[in-house]
Amino acid sequence: MNLSSLSFFRNLHPENKQFAVIGLGRFGRAVCLTLHGLGYEVLAIDMDEKKVSQALTDRIAAHALELDTTEPTAIQQAGITDFDTVIVGIGNYLAQSIITTLNLKEEGVKHVVAKASSEIHMKLLKKVGADHVVFPEREMGYALARNITKPSILDSFELDPEHSIVETLVPDNFDGKTIAELELRNRYGLTVLAVSHDSKFEINPPANRLLKKGTIMVVIGSNKGIDRLTP
Repeated sequence: MNLSSLSFFRNLHPENKQFAVIGLGRFGRAVCLTLHGLGYEVLAIDMDEKKVSQALTDRIAAHALELDTTEPTAIQQAGITDFDTVIVGIGNYLAQSIITTLNLKEEGVKHVVAKASSEIHMKLLKKVGADHVVFPEREMGYALARNITKPSILDSFELDPEHSIVETLVPDNFDGKTIAELELRNRYGLTVLAVSHDSKFEINPPANRLLKKGTIMVVIGSNKGIDRLTP
């Protein structure tokens, strides 16, 4: 998640309790299941009657409709424009995904989140007005590559293409040294935000805090510095 993503999510109203999910493949079903499990009212939509029936049978949504969302009149009649946030989970049918996203925005849906299956698909979704585009396959690929090559990084939060916040294991060569001694800001361009201590995190630790290998620290800074820091 980057700063543009944060801007989108900040604009969502916390009191919003209703979501519509269009496309009931694996992605759409997962979104429905999670939202419904969290207590939100979810309308599940697909052109495939079997997928709609299965959604109701599996109770992953409060309501489900068989609908062709490439038709603007169908969107109006189904009341989808009453939903503050609509998730377009159609990934493999580019024309259907793009037309649906365009129709939703033209009909006045405030927040449209759309799933992309390729770089071109992502660019087209943004062109037709998608407020936020997710690319699950690419994001999973990045995460897998980082986990394989940087196993010491436990979690990461991308601020922009060049900077991140990461949760990482303290390197062996940092063991027994203080934050001040390591000169992380001068040598790596990194700032320590927190370190684990007695099964808890100590936020904004003092410069004389000793680091121990195998414990966790959270740092913010350039991706180049993070790559140098982690073996």
